[in-house]
Amino acid sequence: MLPGSPMPPRSCLHRATSPTTSAELDALRRRVWREQGVVSLAIDDVTDPWLRQALINEATRRWGARGGRHGA
Repeated sequence: MLPGSPMPPRSCLHRATSPTTSAELDALRRRVWREQGVVSLAIDDVTDPWLRQALINEATRRWGARGGRHGA
C-alpha cells in the first residue's frame, strides 16, 4: 500500500485471524461428518487407488472437472 493511499474497503466478512491449522481443519471435518453426514477428504490422502478414482469420478460427475495439477 502506498503512503497516503486510502485504506482498502472493510467488510463484516473479513476475519483478522490466522489460517486454519491442520488440527482445526480435521476437527471441522469430524464435526460436519457427525452432525450432517458430510464427508470432506483430501483426495491425496486416499491411499487405495480404486477408491481414490471412484471418489474422483463421482465428484467430477457431480461438480465438474478440477483445474490445476489434478486436471481431468
